[in-house]
Amino acid sequence: MTVLVWIDEGTWRAAVDAARTHVRAGAAITLLHVTDDVAEAAHGAFVGLLGRGHAERDPGDQVAALSARAAAALLDAAAERLGRPAARLRAHGRTEREVVRAAEDAELLICARDGERRPGPRSLGPATRFVVDHASCPVLLVWPEEPPGIDTPPPHPPSH
Repeated sequence: MTVLVWIDEGTWRAAVDAARTHVRAGAAITLLHVTDDVAEAAHGAFVGLLGRGHAERDPGDQVAALSARAAAALLDAAAERLGRPAARLRAHGRTEREVVRAAEDAELLICARDGERRPGPRSLGPATRFVVDHASCPVLLVWPEEPPGIDTPPPHPPSH
């Protein structure tokens, strides 16, 4: 079995813990972290607003280096928490599309809810909703902390 675990800054511990609990020994696990295009945005802002000719002042390179170091540290922490061999994959681009693309060859994708901490459609952020709707493999979706009770009432509908 090949398992992809989506490592996101806010919810990675729950996703890794789910892999530790639910993925049998010997399965091939890949930890995935996606960095959005913030470095490209910084570079574009520099070129567009501050002019050309001073490449040494371009913040895009610094942002890219910081992002790479942060992603590597997060993947290291996830691998340590997992406690067993796992490949590490770093992708860049629109998070939801990169996760769906990486999951094409997986037999299972593990990710955590990243929205409101109560049951309902808003318990998924936009990227996670896209992934759940478009992944070509089964998705194990976990709460980032203790799940709310089944008696947790949904919010009241708006009154008109």
